[in-house]
Amino acid sequence: MGKNVGGLDRILRIILGLGLIAYAIPLGFPHTGWNAVGWIGVVPLLTAMAGSCPLYSIAGIFDLPAKLRPRAPWRRTKARLSRVKR
Repeated sequence: MGKNVGGLDRILRIILGLGLIAYAIPLGFPHTGWNAVGWIGVVPLLTAMAGSCPLYSIAGIFDLPAKLRPRAPWRRTKARLSRVKR
């Protein structure tokens, strides 16, 4: 799986992940009984560190600049198409 998470998206995922984990560990937050839900914050934190989001891959979303996106092997460039037509 190639990288599909860009810089701003990565930063937001790290902030969200750390915020949710901080909620799971009741440091300054009251214990509400829902604190275990905060451990969901591990998911955005891991996807930010890996630079790849499985849901983005399924949906075909790339949050990277065009020059950093992985090129799909089934797409042909103009040069390859011109060679095929000859």
